Amino acid sequence: MSNKLMPKKLVKISRTIPVFFAIDDTYVKYFMVSLRSLIDHTSKYYKYEINILNTDISEYNQNLVKQMEKPNVSIRFHDVSKYINGIKKKLALRDYYSLTTYYRIFIAEMFPEYDTVLYLDSDTIILKNIASLFRYNLGDHYVGAIQDVIIKETDLFSTYSEKVLGISRLSYFNAGVLIINCEQFRKNKVKNQFIKLVNTYTFGVAQDQDYLNIICQNKVLWIDSAWNVQMSEKKERPLDSISLIHYNFAEKPWHYKDIRYADVFWKYASQTAYYIELEKLYENFNDSDKARDINSGENLRSLATSEISRMDNYYNIFGYKKSVALTRAEILEKIKVYEMSGRFDVDVENDPEGRELLPGDIDYLRRWPDSKLKSKYAFRVAHWYVRELIKKNQLIIKEIKGLENFTNLNTGAIITCNHFHPNDSFAMQLVYEKSGQYSNKKKMFRVISETNYTSFPGFFGFIMRNCDTLPLSSNSATMKKFLSAVGIILQNKHFILIYPEQSLWWNYRKPKPLKKGAFSMAAKNKVPVLPIFITMEDSPIYKDQDGYPVQEYTINVGKPIPYDKNENLIENTNRMMDTNYEVWKKVYEDFYKIPLTYTCENPPQNEK
Repeated sequence: MSNKLMPKKLVKISRTIPVFFAIDDTYVKYFMVSLRSLIDHTSKYYKYEINILNTDISEYNQNLVKQMEKPNVSIRFHDVSKYINGIKKKLALRDYYSLTTYYRIFIAEMFPEYDTVLYLDSDTIILKNIASLFRYNLGDHYVGAIQDVIIKETDLFSTYSEKVLGISRLSYFNAGVLIINCEQFRKNKVKNQFIKLVNTYTFGVAQDQDYLNIICQNKVLWIDSAWNVQMSEKKERPLDSISLIHYNFAEKPWHYKDIRYADVFWKYASQTAYYIELEKLYENFNDSDKARDINSGENLRSLATSEISRMDNYYNIFGYKKSVALTRAEILEKIKVYEMSGRFDVDVENDPEGRELLPGDIDYLRRWPDSKLKSKYAFRVAHWYVRELIKKNQLIIKEIKGLENFTNLNTGAIITCNHFHPNDSFAMQLVYEKSGQYSNKKKMFRVISETNYTSFPGFFGFIMRNCDTLPLSSNSATMKKFLSAVGIILQNKHFILIYPEQSLWWNYRKPKPLKKGAFSMAAKNKVPVLPIFITMEDSPIYKDQDGYPVQEYTINVGKPIPYDKNENLIENTNRMMDTNYEVWKKVYEDFYKIPLTYTCENPPQNEK
């Protein structure tokens, strides 16, 4: 995983804050409540330009809204009929889609005077100065956004996102609150990307939100979730910790009395010209209306289920082809180049960029009730998958040597292994279970990259997130949580598998130079390192991708490398790392009957 430096997230901003809404005449009454809350939290030091995209708002309603202007709050209505009519001929949309759904995608083209804008849905209440949201520095990201909680927390819609769109549930954003980088939208022709995409595949579950997530994938700056507090969050937040409330989906306080933060909506509604009408709407919302909401939700669930089951869904048609960027021959050639240039710690295959993993995204110790259930199910599915691999001769373990070195461990330990195939993790799981430590109720956790946790879709994404994995993070607060979990796990005499080479090179047989992170963790927690090196040889079975022979694995479990209480942290770290490398080197030379050499000019060194 590459740890790219993130741009500085907050910057000094312009005094002018452009804010966009998209509404029709029937939604004016709700929009006015949102606007009232926004205006009540403005500052005299800023000018707020409220832009309302529409095609049919009556003069009467426009006048009502315009009466809310203040010296530093201007309100402009933009009839976009002409622009939309010009777009229509380019779009192959089904009849039941309204182009108004897609307004936010066209803002950058319609308003070239803006480099950055805010877009807000009208079912929102703003509780802080919106200028603070505008302060985020997007860099080259297309949007600033917050995760969609329904996608993240609901298994059906999570599966839809991952299996239909090819987007991890943790990387799918809610498009109701956006900072839009208009400059990047124009530069990268996002409008044209959308037109091409919408003419290729029609999404019915979240419509424009699905398109935006595909177009903006890996181009999202994740912002403070307080700016989009959604109704489907598991826990209610203290009101003083919230910047913006989003009454999304069917959770409307003008329909139901038991909606979270409903009193906040009515507080601002009482200050608008539509207060009495909103009260009447609430009072007259009857059982048939509620049944219609329920039916609408069931229809969405049915649509998501249908899309998941289709073999010709978007991800199966386009996502897989994009994900296989290199042939095996190209990967092997790239490995040769990387070895010659000494770039041993860089992955040769181009994984998608991941998003920043925040502390609230991860339950390292599996203490949340749903974490335990998902983990139990994930291990059951993973065991089925491994059995299938073995049955089909896609995973062949010829021999395990030195298993007693694992069996006899009576402390927690860092386990190291060379990394050459995605399936080597399954092989390590089998070694752990055969050691007998599994029956002793001692667990083996595995450290993975942030990208693998946040961006892997579908089956493997589910396994990555739920089979006792410990993802690294580019977020310092999350890394503190990670290191704390590591300490607790090792103190409780469990094991942690780490690939200290840092990179995965397909079927690369040599040990690569080691990074010190794994050994530093062992030294800090005063536990041994268990070095494991997997050697391989060609089998007669040619079922691997591109016609290469499946490899037969010999798993070599070395003797534990002990922590020495007479050495300091640095001495322990370096000694265990160098010893680990020498163990691997000896296994390599003994098995392959050749000295370990590299094609790079200078011999590679372990990290110091």
